[in-house]
Amino acid sequence: MEQDEIYLIDLWRIFTREWKWFVAVLVLTLACTYAFAHLVKRQWEATAWIQIAQVGQVPSGQDLKVEPLQRVMERLRLVPFENEVMASAGFSPNSSEARLYRNSLKLEPMLYAGSLIRLNVRAYSRQQASQFATATVTQLQALHRRLEALPLKSARARLDQIEADLQTTMADRSRLQQAGAPKSEGAAGSSDVQNPMLASLLLATKNEEIRNLQQARSDLIDRLGPTYTYGTSMMWPVYVPDQQAFPNPTLTYGIGALLSLFLGALAAVARSVARRAAQ
Repeated sequence: MEQDEIYLIDLWRIFTREWKWFVAVLVLTLACTYAFAHLVKRQWEATAWIQIAQVGQVPSGQDLKVEPLQRVMERLRLVPFENEVMASAGFSPNSSEARLYRNSLKLEPMLYAGSLIRLNVRAYSRQQASQFATATVTQLQALHRRLEALPLKSARARLDQIEADLQTTMADRSRLQQAGAPKSEGAAGSSDVQNPMLASLLLATKNEEIRNLQQARSDLIDRLGPTYTYGTSMMWPVYVPDQQAFPNPTLTYGIGALLSLFLGALAAVARSVARRAAQ
């Protein structure tokens, strides 16, 4: 009765008999791993955190952001936008650097932070990776400056109008205060004597208008301040680790070692099966 099970002693006998095949394939695989690790182009990965611009004073019901977060992410993935980034960095859209940029670009919205996007991009050097990340943010900044120009202009025009109305109302209040002041004896019979009650009522109205205008001016100035109104920018400097992202030496050699052992064992077993079939 034949036994189909393979025991460890059988494997040991196979390896001792076909050790040359095992060693040959193992050495060949390790050599290929070494060649891959040293000949393939190395890549570094840069990380940038982008804050999306917003204008604090916009019509009611509109988002304060110049562009919604998802629209910004879709824009960053557009090929024309990526080509403009590469052109600004001095690379052709068909270059290997541009292809690596497009293929490695990763975007992740930082939902807990509100308006942040984490950008990851790779290049063939640390300096180049930092350059690509910076060029992406610079291109987005230029676009957002054009988009926020109109709402900023409208908000500043409103502020100027409030300032002008405030100055006019304060001048009117000053005239009413002068009109309601007690007249001198020589002017007691003057024809421009005002009704004191009417002057007091108008003065109270002007005071209320001034308070409202001052409140609106203060609120608008706060909204146009750096807390609510700011441009697209990087929250922190671009981060590029000292160690390359690809190929990872530890991971590459680890996988190469395991693969060489597996292929060596497979070659030894295959040679043993072929030898038995030939007998």
